[in-house]
Amino acid sequence: MARFDPTRPDFSPYGFSCVRWTPTTMPRCDRHNEIELNLLEGGRLVYLMGGQKVTVPGGRLTVFWAGVPHQILEFECLTEYFVLTIPLAWFLQWRLPDHLTQPILHGRMIVEPDDGRLASDRARFEVWSEDVRIGSEERCHVSLLEIEARMRRLALTVAADSPRRSRRKSPAVLGQQHLSRAEEMARFIAQNYTQPLTAETISQHMGLHPNYAMALFQRAFGTTLIKYVTQHRLSHAQRLLLTTEDLILKIALSSGFGSLSRFNEAFRQAFGCTPREYRRLHQL
Repeated sequence: MARFDPTRPDFSPYGFSCVRWTPTTMPRCDRHNEIELNLLEGGRLVYLMGGQKVTVPGGRLTVFWAGVPHQILEFECLTEYFVLTIPLAWFLQWRLPDHLTQPILHGRMIVEPDDGRLASDRARFEVWSEDVRIGSEERCHVSLLEIEARMRRLALTVAADSPRRSRRKSPAVLGQQHLSRAEEMARFIAQNYTQPLTAETISQHMGLHPNYAMALFQRAFGTTLIKYVTQHRLSHAQRLLLTTEDLILKIALSSGFGSLSRFNEAFRQAFGCTPREYRRLHQL
């Protein structure tokens, strides 16, 4: 998916991106430290996110934190869709209501409850894409203000819809009966990554031989079981670094890392800096 690269023409001088994207299934899980907005004019996308199949419906704005491992599994009736990405730190600086930001930071995809906003949202995304293409600093500044305002309006509709949503299952999450064995392993990891996990314990839970389980997962998602576990742990640690004052050691252990040294090594490999440096750069 779209990542921040200031040399690319589809990114504004401010570092946010808004482009029309051609859908394709993803051979492996992706993660990048941005908030991602998707807008489909029709059809649907199906992601694997947090061990669950999650549907992006046509006609409704969807928002999620791309730091959570995610992968497009399938799509239908779709040739193009809008993808907008915003650096996580900027999103947090907007100080949006907790009922919107906290579910996003915990790995949930937010789907616009109101299905009557497609025309206005499509017009907005067209303007934002044009502003990015032109690269005018003032136009990009205006776009960011409009994107923030759209997120605040989304927070209002989510709050108004929450009583109804609590009485029914979210339409974005598909039933467990649709999960393959590899997807069941992904779900198990997403639910247990803070606990000690090895390829052996995961395969034992599934009733599979470890070698077969590892090969099955690699073939389905293009990554190893242990790398997938580590991705979830790093995303969990990112959220704690940005939203708490907890000690680095406490964050390492509560994220599932067995030691501070393992946490520091994995974090530096993933983000090019130490957890302490990351917190200093991005925390509000």
